[in-house]
Amino acid sequence: MSVPQIEIQIIACIVAVACAIPGVFLVLRRMSLISDAISHSILLGIVIGFFITQDLNSPLLIIMAGLVGAVTVVLVEMIQKTKLVKEDTAIGLVFPALFSIAVILIATNANDIHLDLDSVLVGELAFAPFNRMYIGGVDYGPKAVWTMGSIMLLSIILLLLFYKELKITSFDVGLSTALGFSPVIIHYSLMSVSSITVVGAFDAVGAILVVALMIVPAATAYLLTSDLRKMLWLSIVFGLMSAIGGYWLANILDASISGSMATVLGVIFMITYLVAPANGYIANLVKERRQKKEVKLLTFLLHIHSLDDNNDEGEREVDHLYYHFKWNEKEAKTILNLASDNGLIILKGSLIYLTDKGTKFSESAIDYIVTNREDKLEGIKRDFLLFRG
Repeated sequence: MSVPQIEIQIIACIVAVACAIPGVFLVLRRMSLISDAISHSILLGIVIGFFITQDLNSPLLIIMAGLVGAVTVVLVEMIQKTKLVKEDTAIGLVFPALFSIAVILIATNANDIHLDLDSVLVGELAFAPFNRMYIGGVDYGPKAVWTMGSIMLLSIILLLLFYKELKITSFDVGLSTALGFSPVIIHYSLMSVSSITVVGAFDAVGAILVVALMIVPAATAYLLTSDLRKMLWLSIVFGLMSAIGGYWLANILDASISGSMATVLGVIFMITYLVAPANGYIANLVKERRQKKEVKLLTFLLHIHSLDDNNDEGEREVDHLYYHFKWNEKEAKTILNLASDNGLIILKGSLIYLTDKGTKFSESAIDYIVTNREDKLEGIKRDFLLFRG
């Protein structure tokens, strides 16, 4: 493995970690689209910086990009506060406008300058190792390593210092205000860090991969855990997996490195979406089927309970289930077996009777239905199969 190959993977890993940290809080605050807005709108800052300096390597381009990123956040907040549109709509209004202005400026005033829109949007990590940092004639490695390394270190330090504040303001703004935290300051600080991260990663990986690395690992981790610390660690792990796996996928397919990394992220998310133990698609299907079965069981038991004062044994017949509930034979057997296996009913010939446990359950269920008190439901969850989990 050559030195440039190693450097590409190092840069990708640093970018992944730097993006994962603010990305977790953007996902929790339901502000995922803001990273997309910043990553596109900062092109306007780059263009303005170039028009001022006429130098593509000037630090002013990065400064202007950061300022436009901050302006994007402020404009979104201003539009949202009017209450005329929701936040996602405000984002959708701001960033296309700023990005379009940048494209028009490039098309009309910078046709002979290398501001390649494809490179801006897709990014090309393969070129990052060749943009070196020289001090006193000494080569200190790729600039992206130092730039993104500094941003990553800043994010980690701020996370360690303000973890409690970020956690509280992300989950309960009212509580944070009561405790003396300023949710506004924390919010704009997070947006500033996100903007700086996007600007720093923009040149190395492009807008598309920045958004992918900032949002997809966090969204994937969110499917697996509700613990913030675990979510942060999982986001970092998924980002690193995509950085390394995406590079070698691109190497095998001779394809875009950034595109391959985004593809690996998408595959990781889809697998997690399908098989996540608690919140995955398959788990939810199983849960939904179980809940439907349990609702049928509840209906059935309440019906049998209502027959306790009724001497018409015909309604206790197993065959009556087909008529009364309009169940087919398979559904009826499933519910009967579920009730019987849990000791809720007893069969005397073809007649169905509640056991003491079944009677107790039915009375508890009726009590909950009548009162709608959560403490009643907790008792049912604790003592019976129905609603458990």
